[in-house]
Amino acid sequence: MKQFNVVISARATSDMGSHVSFLAKVSTSAAKKLAQDFRIAAESLERLPLRNPFLTGEYLPQNKYRYLIFAKRYLLIYQIKNDTVFVDYVLDCRQDYGWLLN
Repeated sequence: MKQFNVVISARATSDMGSHVSFLAKVSTSAAKKLAQDFRIAAESLERLPLRNPFLTGEYLPQNKYRYLIFAKRYLLIYQIKNDTVFVDYVLDCRQDYGWLLN
């Protein structure tokens, strides 16, 4: 099976840090679980990044970004270039992310 390199952008790292920090104010164990779920989701892209659908939107380039839902309500948004998966954003599905589509 083909192995892909996974690169997590500074933006995605910051996004994830914000989500974990916010959750830690309510529950430290839930925040740790979210961080672990993110790590597992990102690592899964080393083996099967093509399994997830493309992110579609009026202003998004067609067939550029894919998304993976993890921890029931978070989107890991990434693109694939050759043998590398670039994780660009991590979004909470409960929040408005219309800015991403514009």
